[in-house]
Amino acid sequence: MMNESIQTITLGNLAIALIPAMIVIAILYQWSLDYGNAIYAFFRMIAQLLLIGHVLVFIFDSKSSWLILCILTLMIIISSWIALRTVQKNRKVFFTKALLSILIGGGLVLILITQFVLQLTPWYLPRYIIPLAGMIFANAMNSISLAAERFQSEYQQGKPYELARGIAFRASLIPITNALFAVGLVSLPGMMTGQILSGVSPFIAARYQIMVMCMVFGSAGISSAFFLWTTGQKDNQ
Repeated sequence: MMNESIQTITLGNLAIALIPAMIVIAILYQWSLDYGNAIYAFFRMIAQLLLIGHVLVFIFDSKSSWLILCILTLMIIISSWIALRTVQKNRKVFFTKALLSILIGGGLVLILITQFVLQLTPWYLPRYIIPLAGMIFANAMNSISLAAERFQSEYQQGKPYELARGIAFRASLIPITNALFAVGLVSLPGMMTGQILSGVSPFIAARYQIMVMCMVFGSAGISSAFFLWTTGQKDNQ
């Protein structure tokens, strides 16, 4: 029986983990690329994770469904805006489309997983719904980001809407499709790795990971497809 407690990482050992990232930033600097943006993103990530660690302690102890709904709404709004980071023109116009896409694609998948697969009681159980929502919305966000950038590129080159849409949709699914091929052979994804490290049986962890791969693929595909569909409505009218 696996029962080892997960190892605590000291701050000194955590600093060692920064070395590969610093090497990448040094390469960006040496090649005269945008190393400043990488430094900003990296230290912003550290600050956000350190902060969220404290916030999650409060959220996980919460008994308020309204607080959880507010947090989920905030996650959708932020992910919708970040999804369009690569879009230079009409970002505010596309924001509404991205928001609806993540709300519908990610929201439907989140309801399906939490209420019918896991059957959470209460339905807003924070320890489950917040991490799962984060994975779902983040993958939907990345998919829309790829779809928006590729669609604009193809459409501006004069390709008809249907062709540009198909190219953009396939491009948006490349990361998650590669993950489907690699999981179990090349990589043990985050949830499965975390559960194994915390002592959960690999058989149980595998079931959870199958659930996760299904939900991120579904949310990414539905969200990007809906985004591309709404983007084409203006041109088809």
